[in-house]
Amino acid sequence: MPTKVIQKFSISYMQVLDEEGNVDDKLDPKLSKDELLKLYKVMLLARRADERMLKLQRQGRLGTLPVCVGQEAVSAAAAMALDKEDWMVTAYRELAGRLMKGESLLNPMLVYAGFEEGNAGEGNDHLLPVAIILGSQVPHAVGLAYAEKVKGTKNVALSFHGDGAASEGDVHEAMNFAAVWKAPVVFMNQNNHWAISTPLGKQMNTETLAQRSISYGIPGIQVDGNDALAVYRATKEAVDRARKGEGPSLIEANTYRMLMHTTADDPKKYRSEDEVQEWVKRDPITRFKLYLEKKGILNDKLNDQFEEEIKTQIEDAVQQFESFTDYKIETPFDVTYGTEVASLSEQREEFLADLKKDQDHA
Repeated sequence: MPTKVIQKFSISYMQVLDEEGNVDDKLDPKLSKDELLKLYKVMLLARRADERMLKLQRQGRLGTLPVCVGQEAVSAAAAMALDKEDWMVTAYRELAGRLMKGESLLNPMLVYAGFEEGNAGEGNDHLLPVAIILGSQVPHAVGLAYAEKVKGTKNVALSFHGDGAASEGDVHEAMNFAAVWKAPVVFMNQNNHWAISTPLGKQMNTETLAQRSISYGIPGIQVDGNDALAVYRATKEAVDRARKGEGPSLIEANTYRMLMHTTADDPKKYRSEDEVQEWVKRDPITRFKLYLEKKGILNDKLNDQFEEEIKTQIEDAVQQFESFTDYKIETPFDVTYGTEVASLSEQREEFLADLKKDQDHA
């Protein structure tokens, strides 16, 4: 029986800034000097904060930590493309983006020490708590986006998930719903090539993650995730499209986790040091620093100033964290919903009553 081609598809790849700090003028998003310096400083802050929290964890002063080293450009640049009233929904490797959105550095320290107050602290406006369960946050982003559409606002939601989470049913269901209902949401896939110890090639048989957008009938693109300008441009275009009522988009940011999955992991058991060093050459912060120096807006003196300011900011946060005493065990019940839910209030009282019985017994 004769056949005919009814559709043809392709996926584009975007890189604006190469590894040597050279920019493609045609794709340059033309950020202002202040915006470029802010983007650099937030990425640098996230890197230094990660390094400090890793030391705290190794000293027994912090719990298990998912480090973000190597992936700062994805979340920081994507978050920069949002407006204040837009929603950002993250997994656990978006520290730079959360800082860009305005979250206090104290919050992640509290979270990784087991204090729920870190998920309801300063700077959490339109920023959902860190999601640990793979893919669970993606339907939440779609729900927020759809709610904004129903309310008639121009606000959008930006959701992050990893290559491992891309294999979860929640992610597929969320993307399908968003596509059908044209929810104003941007799906950002951080493809760091490793789902803990499982390489990408053993997770899926597609050449790109971005091509999954084809099956949902939405735009998809792969970008160099270590290129902050490419991530910003792709996200800004997707956000603008969503804001105009044209529905969701999928962006695959090709990046790499330079350190362990979490502090409970030893990456040397499943990947080679040669592979890591190849990605170190593509370090997003080193690349962006070279670009700013070539542009004449960053020099050693200003960079040293940034480093000192960041060091002070981090140490202040550590001091606040280690002197934190305002912990209440019932906090999870109080901050889960914006309005009171009768069943949750009943659970709260039952929990506190049981806790008191246990304390009295002890």
